[in-house]
Amino acid sequence: MPKSKRNRPVTLSKTKKKPGLERKGKVVTEIKQAVEQYNSAYVFTYDNMRNQKLKDLREQLKSSSRIFLAGKKVMQIALGRSPADEAKTGLHKLSKFLQGDSGLLITNLPRDDVERLFREFEEHDFARTGTTATETVELKEGPLEQFTHEMEPFLRKQGLPVRLNRGVVELVADHVVCEEGKPLSPEAAQTLRLLGIQMATFRLYLVCRWSCDNFEVYKEGLVHLGAHDSS
Repeated sequence: MPKSKRNRPVTLSKTKKKPGLERKGKVVTEIKQAVEQYNSAYVFTYDNMRNQKLKDLREQLKSSSRIFLAGKKVMQIALGRSPADEAKTGLHKLSKFLQGDSGLLITNLPRDDVERLFREFEEHDFARTGTTATETVELKEGPLEQFTHEMEPFLRKQGLPVRLNRGVVELVADHVVCEEGKPLSPEAAQTLRLLGIQMATFRLYLVCRWSCDNFEVYKEGLVHLGAHDSS
């Protein structure tokens, strides 16, 4: 009779920690260390995240701050979720705001500098599939002289009614690429990129701020956080 798999022995000495658990533990440690090193912490939310732009911002602030975008529970554990387990007095108040699209800024920068940085931060980029169109874009019948003749097959794949007319790409009928307020299809997102039209703006909004003697909530950021959380 074959042996049952349930009774198969397991050598515990050979088991390894899951890489994910090690990463989470490292993030918790880094956040706790940052809280000790810096004097204030902020929860922020964002629109149209762009990883390279965030990397650039991290580099810009590396002498004064740390930015964390990790799992919400991981960040909550690091800060503490109640007065009993918080890393510093009052720090657990940040945890309940770590929801939806949110992150942590832990910094030595003065409050006014942080608020100005977030207020002025704005990076425009091409919108991705699913992004809500900020305007209606319609192409009129006629030549599309910005495109070479080699582009004609690709444009047709994006749904544009085009043909070659004496080597010039020509739109044979008016064509609506996207409509304001509606999500972009993959074809629309690609066409807008080809047209050089940027509809995405990477923005950051402060949600709340903690320091050893103060805690406050930013109404505008709270509105954006709520919109992300309900979507």
